[in-house]
Amino acid sequence: MDLFETSENENILPFDGEVKYYGSILNIEKARYYYDRLFEGIQWECDKAIIFGKLIYTKRKVAWYGDKPFSYTYSKTTKSALPWTKDLLELKALVQEKTGESFNSCLLNLYHDGEEGMAWHSDGEKDLKKNGAIASLSFGAERKFSFKHKESKQTVSVHLEKGSLLVMKGETQTHWLHRLPPTKKVRTPRINLTFRTIDR
Repeated sequence: MDLFETSENENILPFDGEVKYYGSILNIEKARYYYDRLFEGIQWECDKAIIFGKLIYTKRKVAWYGDKPFSYTYSKTTKSALPWTKDLLELKALVQEKTGESFNSCLLNLYHDGEEGMAWHSDGEKDLKKNGAIASLSFGAERKFSFKHKESKQTVSVHLEKGSLLVMKGETQTHWLHRLPPTKKVRTPRINLTFRTIDR
């Protein structure tokens, strides 16, 4: 089931969670401006994961920013948050105004092309606010983003446009997996900002 056009008040999940897709909240010029600023100005590093006891470095690059030097552990590795940049604070304010939510940190991903993606997972790390909102802001290449119910296996997908905002909240992480499926059709980079709330 693919959903490419939704209103920002519509929950795109049929049950057991809440996901709202706002579409583009930045015009083309602003989206390009922030893409360039983030591409050049963020302290990107290759992501790390421990798989079967071995330290693996991904092609995808990541960065972690926040109100304080929060430590954040996922894939059995720990990151420490860097201080906000001016651009990230501007984008955080925009997302908070649009959603009515508040966030204290942001995990950024840089996918160099469509062959880099993210496998099925849910954001259930113990450091995250329970059932808190996660706001995903996309720049650069447009990509498909998919959800799969953990029990029924029903899937829902949305096409993420440049400058678009998607928000996951409620029991979404408890009942649904999500992923960024790889594709050979996309040959340009995508930058994704996921604003989160660390609860401690």
